[in-house]
Amino acid sequence: MAGPPQKKQKREEKQKDGELPQKKYYRQRAHANPFSDHDLKYPESPAAMDWAQHYPAFAEPQSANSDAIATPRAMTKQVQVADIGCGFGGLLFALAPRMPETLILGLEIRTSVTEYVQEKAKALRVQHSVAGADESASKAVVAQHENATANPQHGLYQNVSCLRANTMKFLPNFFHKHQLSKIFLCFPDPHFKARKHKARIVSLTLASEYAYVLQPQGRVYTITDVEDLHHWMVGHFAAHPSFERVAKEEEEGEKEDECVSVMRTETEEGKKVERNKGKKFVAVFTRIEDPEWP
Repeated sequence: MAGPPQKKQKREEKQKDGELPQKKYYRQRAHANPFSDHDLKYPESPAAMDWAQHYPAFAEPQSANSDAIATPRAMTKQVQVADIGCGFGGLLFALAPRMPETLILGLEIRTSVTEYVQEKAKALRVQHSVAGADESASKAVVAQHENATANPQHGLYQNVSCLRANTMKFLPNFFHKHQLSKIFLCFPDPHFKARKHKARIVSLTLASEYAYVLQPQGRVYTITDVEDLHHWMVGHFAAHPSFERVAKEEEEGEKEDECVSVMRTETEEGKKVERNKGKKFVAVFTRIEDPEWP
């Protein structure tokens, strides 16, 4: 009988602490049907989500009297940034040292790709760990990125994680109302055929869900190399009463928002478009404050 595929064998081989996973062993087809039953696990509500397993450095110590199984450990911070369809995590790992005290989460439906991002996050945490280091060593690690302002006790990349999820179905199960400050939709599946448009990650219904989890003045960042999809996303967000488009100079990275320039250059798809000398279409929308009830 033939053994398991080589890729799976390589993934299951014990890696040394701090050794980065090799992407070639985690390749998976680019498309996944969001309407299929993927045997996903998700919390019944945001309060039931155990974030401590994803961000242990930001978790409160477990109380001796608490039920560790029934009650998730309290967190010192909440997840504020979500990259929906994060792929191999290029954007996540670029943002993490720039926003070291902000919890950043990648959401990905593909199993092997999710596992790759999780393993890479673990390896980077080991590589940049400052646990037990003296003060000078801690400062040296934190200073590895010119914009890093992390608390030395945390270390870099403690603020980034990934989980397998279908956000078209379960986004409100993970996040409280107005919890997030940023949502990224980077090079989503264009679903070119008209009958497949219902599977696109942007619709009026999904825009309402993004509005629910985004705090006022929070932002949705979109980028694609497919002009038709760009117009589709712009049209649906512009038609939603909870969103308005930001100024053009911010979308082009000419003003304060560093996230735009990072989104343009750090994702795997963005780099591929750059190599192929293709165009990138960017649109950024701000979450409008809800009007007061009469």
